[in-house]
Amino acid sequence: MKYGIIGSGAIGGYYGGKLAKAGQEVHFLFRSDYDYVKDNGLQVDSCDGSFHVFPVNAYNKTAEMPACDVVLVCLKSVNNQKLAQLLPPLLHDRTLVILIQNGIGVEQDVQQMFPGVQLCAGLAFICSAKTEPGRVNHQCYGSINLANYSCRDEALLKTVIQEFREAGIETGEVEYHEARWKKAVWNMPFNGMTVALHTQTDLLLKNPSTRQLIRDLMMEVVGAARQLGVKNVDEAFVEKMIQMTDAMTPYSPSMRLDYDFHRKMEIYYLYTRPIEIAREAGFRMPKLEMLEAELKFLGKNL
Repeated sequence: MKYGIIGSGAIGGYYGGKLAKAGQEVHFLFRSDYDYVKDNGLQVDSCDGSFHVFPVNAYNKTAEMPACDVVLVCLKSVNNQKLAQLLPPLLHDRTLVILIQNGIGVEQDVQQMFPGVQLCAGLAFICSAKTEPGRVNHQCYGSINLANYSCRDEALLKTVIQEFREAGIETGEVEYHEARWKKAVWNMPFNGMTVALHTQTDLLLKNPSTRQLIRDLMMEVVGAARQLGVKNVDEAFVEKMIQMTDAMTPYSPSMRLDYDFHRKMEIYYLYTRPIEIAREAGFRMPKLEMLEAELKFLGKNL
């Protein structure tokens, strides 16, 4: 199949690079490092084995890209308004768009922009960063779960999962609401706390006070999910996420990197929207509401 990557950064560069390395036809949209990648290729420095992709089907305008069977949208959700112009050139009648983005509610809003397009959520469990042109630093993990939001072609989704696996990407298929809220159990505490306390994941868990606070924040997300009828999100899952993070390389999540590089943070879909959804269902997340307020203060001048 033909793949398109919108947002060829830490996530799009890694997954797109793995697919290209495996022999899939992959077309990448680059921004600031387009010229560099065109001349030098894409380097992925990975804990699972580094590799180089050259030549790269690199573009700086989606208008010049071909229509694709699968499009991975790896933009930060703060840029989703740009999809109205970026996405149409890549679409045909059966295109599947996979939103590999953080937060709750992104699929609903993108579906309103593109009512007939098949959408799927991509939940990436990966520590990866891109801090220089044409180079992705993959530190640990790397699996992805795909959750059907509006894909009518089940065979197409199954093929995507198979091709991801053949590319060496651990890939699962999960229920949509469960997947989004499970990802929020990790994202909502760690993204915001690393910004608010200007630290990394490992130090938050090494300190007894912040370790307990992380657990409390996770349990607020679990409570919201349960109120909404989401299954398989419980205290045992919280313990699993904490243990997974204990074993993780010291890491600065995407929101911390955005803050450090003076970029707009993904507060709306990571905090505001899920807090609103939970409140409407009759559940409050007071500690996460406080964290949201702190992030809005810190992000005001970014």
